[in-house]
Amino acid sequence: MLSIREAFVYTFVLGAVIFLCRVVPFIIFGKERNTRENPPGGGVMRSFLGFVEAVAPPVAMTVLAVNTLALPLKGLPDLSACIPLGAAALFTAAVHLWKRNALISIFGGTALYMVLERILGSA
Repeated sequence: MLSIREAFVYTFVLGAVIFLCRVVPFIIFGKERNTRENPPGGGVMRSFLGFVEAVAPPVAMTVLAVNTLALPLKGLPDLSACIPLGAAALFTAAVHLWKRNALISIFGGTALYMVLERILGSA
């Protein structure tokens, strides 16, 4: 059990870390320095941020999908427990390829998974 003093110290430290995590990107990326390698209106920083903006969402979705599909392999469940997971994963992929909308595909796949879990009773 934490004492009051320790709780305040931990809260302050965590608050400072969260604050710094939110402020540092503005400090680093707020002012682009105009140099020969980084001309005004473009340059290395802008192209890097464009690359991150384009690549980050698919990478995050891939990590989530691989983690989700790898979970049943850890515990080696029976086949009936994998049916809702597999059906929802295939549905999510199909809807995403069809509509090209991550929000619709993720919510649709999640809804299908929850319905199949409820109907089949596997958990």
